[in-house]
Amino acid sequence: MHISYKPLWHTLIGRNMRKEDLRLAAGLTTNMIANMGKEGKHISMDTLARICETLDCGIMDVIELAGDEPSTTGGNDHGKTERKNHRERH
Repeated sequence: MHISYKPLWHTLIGRNMRKEDLRLAAGLTTNMIANMGKEGKHISMDTLARICETLDCGIMDVIELAGDEPSTTGGNDHGKTERKNHRERH
């Protein structure tokens, strides 16, 4: 499992905002915005709180827990099925 910022990008689209608009409104650095666009990169809880406050939204409008499948390929359910089957056998 990892943290995905996909809900944030959807929230921004719904509000007709760009990443740069958020960066300026929330006082974020370009590195913070760039890190949110990379798999496995994390930002601090303080930064998440600032984003939520700026957008007047909840944390689930900003982040979600995502599976281990690579998002660039669309993933598949095979790994989950194999892990589930392995647990059921033991």
